[in-house]
Amino acid sequence: MGRGRVELKRIENKINRQVTFSKRRNGLLKKAYELSVLCDAEVALIIFSSRGKLYEFGSAGTSKTIERYQHCCYNSQTNHAADHETQSWYQEVSKLKAKFDSLQRSHRHLLGEDLGPLNVKELQQLERQLEAALAQARQRKTQMMLDQMEELRKKERHLGEINQQLKLKLEAEGCSLKAMQGAWVSDTALDGNAYQMLPSHSIAMECEPTLQIGYPHYVPPEAAMARTSVGENSNFMLGWVL
Repeated sequence: MGRGRVELKRIENKINRQVTFSKRRNGLLKKAYELSVLCDAEVALIIFSSRGKLYEFGSAGTSKTIERYQHCCYNSQTNHAADHETQSWYQEVSKLKAKFDSLQRSHRHLLGEDLGPLNVKELQQLERQLEAALAQARQRKTQMMLDQMEELRKKERHLGEINQQLKLKLEAEGCSLKAMQGAWVSDTALDGNAYQMLPSHSIAMECEPTLQIGYPHYVPPEAAMARTSVGENSNFMLGWVL
């Protein structure tokens, strides 16, 4: 009779558990060695006991096999990520190309080109789009004109204020000029009265002898008579009197 099937569970007896571990460990290490020799395979085996003791086997060295394993896993993940990224970019490019073609077709339709393939419904939709775009353009133009008019009104008010300030300044300067002219006229009148109050001085100035060389100036008859009377009184010759 053959052996019955053994239930796999933790062995509670500590001694039996240790014996079973030793036997199976040695058998596993032997099988790993046989596999590496018979099949020319690179085999690495690492075992930790319940107490933390390490048992290992490596046909080409455990560290070398682990490095090879990590390198293969890393390259595999990298290649998979690169393939996934390439596929994503390809899908994105395809979407952008389709969108670009659709936009070009819509642009030609808006310009009135390539309208042959469109049906009545599509033409009506295109007409509504054009009307909406035209309404927006008119609204924008009206808003810009209103903004320009408001800006011109502001400039007009600003220039009006500047004009008013200049007008007030000119009026103030005109009042100052009139005051200065009035003061000058009053000073001139006072000087004239003072001059009229001293007639003897003017007479004395007129009676002083002067020397005239050249042609005599034309003297009116009234001035000649006055000078004749003055010459008679002052005993000067008429030819030397101005």
